[in-house]
Amino acid sequence: MQLPVIELKHSILRPWHPDDASTLIKHANNPRIASNLRDGFPYPYTLQDARNWLKMVGENREDVILAIEVNGEASGGIGLHGLKDVYRYNGEIGYWLSERHWGKGIVSEAVAAMVEYAFTKCSWLRLFACIFENNPSSMRVLEKNGFKREAIHKKAVMKEGVLRDEHLYALLKDQWLASSSSSSSSSSSSSSSRDFSGTGP
Repeated sequence: MQLPVIELKHSILRPWHPDDASTLIKHANNPRIASNLRDGFPYPYTLQDARNWLKMVGENREDVILAIEVNGEASGGIGLHGLKDVYRYNGEIGYWLSERHWGKGIVSEAVAAMVEYAFTKCSWLRLFACIFENNPSSMRVLEKNGFKREAIHKKAVMKEGVLRDEHLYALLKDQWLASSSSSSSSSSSSSSSRDFSGTGP
């Protein structure tokens, strides 16, 4: 599978490279990031963690896993993970960004681009994300991109020794298409005009 390169106003979404290890450590080694993610994203974030991640990504042939490059550095990540069996038309979206780039609209823009990619280049009909209760900023990012909260899973997550609620957000392709078509004439940078390099699963 050829992964896309997506050039945005504030960042570039592109495949991870083995030489991203040093900047990955620089931006990922932050407890405020790790506290909002599953335990597979550790803190402290060591060189071996970075190497293991980059090796895994390099061998992955099913998911769309991209770096968020800002100012020439891999400063975050965003990905689409496809489910299987009767859930095969569902994709889970996940993302993180270096704290030094928070509040600049980078993640919201990246999510919009990945949603477009998922619904125009891949077979998914529904995207979803699971957000911990202590991460309202991520919830706002999803809401800005048309996701709706479908459920709150009470005390579903054990993180850092604390039971937390998990908020389930989802977006249907039909809903996204309807929203995109109604706004496609408002801007020359609308979803209908974005160019992708590469193809999806």
